[in-house]
Amino acid sequence: MELEQRVADLERRLAALESAQQTAPRIGEGDFWALQGFKEQLAELGAADGGVLFTGAVRLPTGEHYEWQHGALTEGLLDAEWTEAAESFAALGHPVRLRLLREVIAGRRTAAELAELDEVGTTGQIYHHLRQLTGAGWLHTTGRGRYEVPPGRVVPLLVALSAARP
Repeated sequence: MELEQRVADLERRLAALESAQQTAPRIGEGDFWALQGFKEQLAELGAADGGVLFTGAVRLPTGEHYEWQHGALTEGLLDAEWTEAAESFAALGHPVRLRLLREVIAGRRTAAELAELDEVGTTGQIYHHLRQLTGAGWLHTTGRGRYEVPPGRVVPLLVALSAARP
């Protein structure tokens, strides 16, 4: 009888969890509150072609907290020279560099700590990838061989990763 009671309790708990999951609000669903506020600002600016906005409030595994937003008008984006973004995109276009960025955000900040990881290559290869990320502005050095993602790049990096998901 004890086993039957435990199974019944587990089934009730599972049903409660599934019900809560189905009713929990999800970011990006619902009334588009961020979009509505942005559209009001675009109307005030007289931006007939619209624009884009991305924003975030992020707490990293290391405890660091970043709040950031960026908006741009469509006209300015379409008129800009897009090839200027190639170096930045290229730096993100390698799986090892993305792994290094993820590890730096998670708290591994020195080349020595990064070299301990599996499947990131030799120390020379790691330094090559770190130079590419630093040159494109995705990383900077903080002295004594320590790297960090600059505060103004944390949310854009996460936005780029989010946008790249299917």
